[in-house]
Amino acid sequence: MKAASRIEFIKLFGGTAILGQQVLRELLKPPLYFGLLIEQIYQIGIRSIPLVFVTAGSTGMVMALQFGLGLEKFGGKLYIPKIVSISILREMGPVFTCIMLAARVGAGITSEIGSMTVTQQIDAIRALGTSPIKKIVIPRVLGAFIAIPILATAANFIGVIGGLLVGAHDLGLDPVFYVQKVLTTLWLPDLLSGLGKTPVFALIISTVACYYGLSVKGGTQGVGNATTRSVVTSSICILVGDYFLTKFFWVLEQWL
Repeated sequence: MKAASRIEFIKLFGGTAILGQQVLRELLKPPLYFGLLIEQIYQIGIRSIPLVFVTAGSTGMVMALQFGLGLEKFGGKLYIPKIVSISILREMGPVFTCIMLAARVGAGITSEIGSMTVTQQIDAIRALGTSPIKKIVIPRVLGAFIAIPILATAANFIGVIGGLLVGAHDLGLDPVFYVQKVLTTLWLPDLLSGLGKTPVFALIISTVACYYGLSVKGGTQGVGNATTRSVVTSSICILVGDYFLTKFFWVLEQWL
């Protein structure tokens, strides 16, 4: 790793840690701008529904088709409902959903806050005696923390339905058999091990996006560069963090 890359990583890690500390400190103090929070839940959650549904449905359909074509050669087509449903709930649903939201939500937050930074609106908020952390950052962090797990839950359901459609239409599986296998295969730990990652991913997406937005320099070109870095950094952190969170939940299941 080059010296410049190491410095950039240290700045990112330290900057997001300081920002997270400020968010936690300001969150415990009144007031909480509920109107801004509801607006961010709408922007992050409701407006992301079509993207999440298309992503989750396509993922479930592709997985069912690929596993079906592969397992059919060995007479294992009946295992498709189990493999597809477990894969979606534990990994594909939450991870793919959060990566897509890192692109849509993370880019939107970074560009919005970055534009406010370069036009000195953040400085104007400070001059009026209001904390930009409380008015700008906290609604976005809380909005992501609330909306993204709900979106991931819906994505799991849509992914399983997509697998069911392909299993019944293209692979010749009985829909009732498919549903029965899904219901008898999935357990609460399967659901929780996947959804338990989404609050962490939500904090990664929102905190990294806010950090890059507040750190913009260089005018409108800087906004574009910060937006790109925000999406790439969030996506990498999600993929790397997924391994450690998967291992954590695996150890937790073994311990319990």
